[in-house]
Amino acid sequence: MTKILFVCHGNICRSPMAEFVMKDLVKKEGLEKDFIIESAATSTEEIGNDMHSGAKKKLSEMAVPFTKRHARRITPEDYSNYDYLIGMDVENLYYMQREWNKDPDDKVKLLLTYANRDRDIADPWYTGNFDATYEDILMGCKALLVTLTKGL
Repeated sequence: MTKILFVCHGNICRSPMAEFVMKDLVKKEGLEKDFIIESAATSTEEIGNDMHSGAKKKLSEMAVPFTKRHARRITPEDYSNYDYLIGMDVENLYYMQREWNKDPDDKVKLLLTYANRDRDIADPWYTGNFDATYEDILMGCKALLVTLTKGL
């Protein structure tokens, strides 16, 4: 069982989009029983809130299933509970490493690292561009899935 936690600032845009995109990709490969995929925030600003309406709209347009959810903040226990802790931008990584004692097991990575891109995924809360964010998330999730399923 591979456990993945996607993380962004508020857990209402990028990380839940990544959660549901990855769940969809895994399901299409018939591997849903092999993965636990969730998401969380580095801040407390949106705790308890559902996914942003722009994220829901984009996922619906792309026929990616999603469910109602409630934003939550990362916890100290998440470090030992997940195998992969995937941030959307370098600010997320900073707060993740701070929460988890500088990442001693090297679990914390940027999502686009898996797609050989050394850059952040823009936050659509600020840009309003859910299309570009979705494309980056899809590219990163596809590359992550390839990485995780090599040799299966």
